[in-house]
Amino acid sequence: PEVPLHPHAMGNNGTGISEFILLGLSSQPATRHLLFPLFLATYLATLLGNLLITLLIHRDPHLRQAPMYFFLTHLSLADVGFTSTAAPTALGTLASGHQVVPYAACLAQNYIFIAFGVLENFLLAVMAYDRYLAVCRPLHYAALMSRGRRWGLAGAAWLLAQLHALLHTLLLARLPFPDASHLRHFFCDLRQLLALSSGDTQPNHVAIVTEGSLAVVGPLLLVASSYGCIVATLARLPAARGWRRALSTCGAHLAVVSVFYGTVIGLFFRPAGGYSPWRDMMATLLYSTLTPLLNPFIYSLRNKEMRGALRRVLGRGVAPQEA
Repeated sequence: PEVPLHPHAMGNNGTGISEFILLGLSSQPATRHLLFPLFLATYLATLLGNLLITLLIHRDPHLRQAPMYFFLTHLSLADVGFTSTAAPTALGTLASGHQVVPYAACLAQNYIFIAFGVLENFLLAVMAYDRYLAVCRPLHYAALMSRGRRWGLAGAAWLLAQLHALLHTLLLARLPFPDASHLRHFFCDLRQLLALSSGDTQPNHVAIVTEGSLAVVGPLLLVASSYGCIVATLARLPAARGWRRALSTCGAHLAVVSVFYGTVIGLFFRPAGGYSPWRDMMATLLYSTLTPLLNPFIYSLRNKEMRGALRRVLGRGVAPQEA
């Protein structure tokens, strides 16, 4: 059904736009009432899981001083920011059927969503590099992954993510939009905003194909090369010892990498002409909720150190005396 235009949807000068109307996941009240508690439970589980990981690492001196868990803290914070960008707006559209978002807020939401998504991409590459050093250069690991190096890698990931998001947001801000701008999405998604614009979107698409592809493919290649070196190193060890070492040092991270890049590839690398607003919205929903939700479960259930830290926080274990 057609959603009535909000009285302030017309720009102040009659040529611009001041607000977007998000139509959400469904126009059927029964479907929305079913999806709302499911989406709310997923969002709360994501928040609690990632914040719990951050708390455990902060409270446990052994984990706090380990480079892998230092990067895991940043990854958990990125997941919290990533899922919190779109989830509150999505819950609002599920509750009301549609939601009005101011133009400036829509640009800000697009910026934050891109920044945290790309940040997670960079952090996974940094964590793969950390695992490569731990397995392939164990004697020099402490020197190569010093406190200053850890902060430098994490800071570079945060800075590059902000620059990436800023570029695409500035290119988006120059575009005009029609007065009645309805987005069939649960948040201000870049692809649907570009499809809705009445201006020249070629610079935006060029930036997505060139710089955007580098931001995804570059870290993916680093992850692949790091694990290629790890596999080559482990192949020279006795079989049982190699597998145990691989599972203990890389299992959780490799599982997270598989989930993250599996959803990213499914979302962005599709045949030409295969664009569909509904499929695009479902893919974005999967991409923005599945990885942040699964990360804490993967790291807590597959990692004995995280399980030990949880027992110590709950008072059922002995805290380590030194790192």
